[in-house]
Amino acid sequence: MAWVNAIIQGVLTGGLYALFACGLSLMFGVMKVVNLAHGDLAVIGGYLAIFTITVIHVPVLWSFVIVVPVMALVGYGLQRTVIQTALDRGALTTLIVTLGLSLVIENVLLEFFTANSRGIGPNMTLVTGSFTIGSIHLAYLLLAIFGVAVAVLLGLQYFLSRSRYGRLIRATADDREAVQLAGADYRHVFGVAAALAIATVALAGIAFGMYSTLDPTTGTDTILLFAFAAVVIGGLGSLWGTLIGGIVLGVAQQIGAQINISDEVLAGFLVFLAVLVLRPQGLTSRRTQS
Repeated sequence: MAWVNAIIQGVLTGGLYALFACGLSLMFGVMKVVNLAHGDLAVIGGYLAIFTITVIHVPVLWSFVIVVPVMALVGYGLQRTVIQTALDRGALTTLIVTLGLSLVIENVLLEFFTANSRGIGPNMTLVTGSFTIGSIHLAYLLLAIFGVAVAVLLGLQYFLSRSRYGRLIRATADDREAVQLAGADYRHVFGVAAALAIATVALAGIAFGMYSTLDPTTGTDTILLFAFAAVVIGGLGSLWGTLIGGIVLGVAQQIGAQINISDEVLAGFLVFLAVLVLRPQGLTSRRTQS
């Protein structure tokens, strides 16, 4: 039963990784931008939640209502200024610019918040509580995060396939020049997509702050790496692929920890490397045929 428990924990942890990754996948799928500041923006979302909780005295769960819309506006503003300017100059420029943005965010956070770790709602029953079925241990928080991840992916899928703006985003991803000729501003459409992406990663940052602790380097050291691994394993640009990739990564880590606790992270990245070698298009993508 220990192995069954490890697999279940890996599946639930995969929900958190999918939440990390869906915004990264969305930005790549729409704009072909790999945002290297993705994890740092998640950390900003977490710190904003801590600010609203400790300074404004907003309840922990209500902090989502404030932080997510604020980060969506931040995402729109970043895309219309920094990212779009870089995108106009080429894909390589976006990598350099988002890397620079990552370094700036990390050092600003270190300056204002120091390197001390901070958690969100450490005394909440949702964070500390759990229940047991036989020898299987289920944490309330991981179950809630997995449910939120599925709800976010369902919401994004519905928005992209059924709404007017969602169809416009997909059309712009296919052919921005045609969309421009049809009278729509593709830069604004990209801005809406970036707002959605950054809103989801802010949600992920708050969730990670409840699951573990945040510090200014968490975005680069943990969130970005796990998000990138989940996206690549699942398939670049595939929203549901991020959930599959996150689950595969989480299960691999838990199985590695079951073998040797020090091999937890290594096992996940060995699976990531295997996917890159054997199926570089990801588990859910099809090979492009000439």
